[in-house]
Amino acid sequence: MVAATQVVGILGGMGPAAGADFVRLFVQACAQQMRARGEPVRDQSFPEHWLAQVPVPDRTGALASDAQGAHQPLEPMLQALGRLAALGSRAVAIACNTAHAWHANLQERFPQVELLHMARETAQHLAAQGASEVALMATEGTYRVRLYEEALAEAGLGCHVPLADERQTIMRGIFEGVKAGNLPLAERCFSEVALRLAERHGPVTIIMGCTEVPLGLQGSAAVAGLRLVDPAQVLAEALARRAYGT
Repeated sequence: MVAATQVVGILGGMGPAAGADFVRLFVQACAQQMRARGEPVRDQSFPEHWLAQVPVPDRTGALASDAQGAHQPLEPMLQALGRLAALGSRAVAIACNTAHAWHANLQERFPQVELLHMARETAQHLAAQGASEVALMATEGTYRVRLYEEALAEAGLGCHVPLADERQTIMRGIFEGVKAGNLPLAERCFSEVALRLAERHGPVTIIMGCTEVPLGLQGSAAVAGLRLVDPAQVLAEALARRAYGT
């Protein structure tokens, strides 16, 4: 007997590789849900889920500017969220950390959809594991709006952030590395910053707070001894719980 599930959605395209990888994480999380229920993992037991891969203007660039206009990401995200809602999605995950700067605006326009919040889900996950402080690798836009710092503080966790030059190295790994298809460059950039954070702050968990960072950092031999957490995986597991009503 197929378990009753809810339709869920994924707002992607920021970038497309991260959106596609989020689907992989979500499917894995759904399989874990089935095993936890003692059910066989079958095609027919996966929930209906929709991925909206839409072109969205650069989020960090938009947050760095006070100007209004077509460069702002909110409108295309609203349109995509509307399509996901029209398809029956009861819960939606945004496969981009920085895009959560517009979370409140998106949720306000679509109150019938539960729009999960990546930073809050991650903070609650880390607090439940007993963490007291973490380090954060993210985009300049995510740092600018203090997305993780506020969510972590609400959960009682302290947060260390990289130095200015290290932030630029992260941005290089994102744009010249992952988004440009140069994964070796991304791995070098991200590994360098992760190791410097660990050297300064000790064995804290490092949040890979941009969906491009795990694509270039996970599996790197240089950071094999570090504790890394992928917010996209945490969010995918949260979306799977909503899909299965757990």
